[in-house]
Amino acid sequence: MDESLRTAARTGNVSDLYSLIQRNGNVLRSFDEVEFMETPLHVAAEEGCIGFAMEMMNLKPSFARKLNQQGLSPIHIAVKKGHKEMVLRFLEIDKDLVRVKGKKGKTPLHLISKVGKPDGLVDRFLEVCPQSIKNVTTRNRTALHIAVENNRLDSFQVLIRTLKKKDYCQEVVNRKDEDGNTALHIAAINNQPQMLKLLLECKADKN
Repeated sequence: MDESLRTAARTGNVSDLYSLIQRNGNVLRSFDEVEFMETPLHVAAEEGCIGFAMEMMNLKPSFARKLNQQGLSPIHIAVKKGHKEMVLRFLEIDKDLVRVKGKKGKTPLHLISKVGKPDGLVDRFLEVCPQSIKNVTTRNRTALHIAVENNRLDSFQVLIRTLKKKDYCQEVVNRKDEDGNTALHIAAINNQPQMLKLLLECKADKN
């Protein structure tokens, strides 16, 4: 990436971005030609530069789904960095970004279920895209598996609350990962009585 462009993205300087575009109208074209590449939107997401990120989303919507060399999209990065407002603005533009799959098939919902912060993001993800709770990683794990494994009771409770309202509740609750474990197995192995109780209330299969 051109260093001037990287600096503009890192500092959130939209004026510098347009100066670069005026000098070279193709300054953003090369990013579309490489399959896995860090874009200015990735940089802005990492630094929390919302204004620059929104301008970039306006100019190049395709960047929002592009994975960098680490297998992360801009919204994955914003979640990992705890930039809640940035994440919310991404979702206002495209709610299906919740389902973008990155490294190991993990979606932003999988990531937030692991880290359990910032507050309210799990609720928001499930509000804008309830079906995202059915997405699985390459290891066939749902967000429920991940929340239990990482002892994220905050994320887990939101996931369970959403599942109780859905007709695919048992399908998700009883989903087996590649090792044959359901969320109930993992909760039992990790001695998490509160999670066990909530899973059984959702008719988790004891067998």
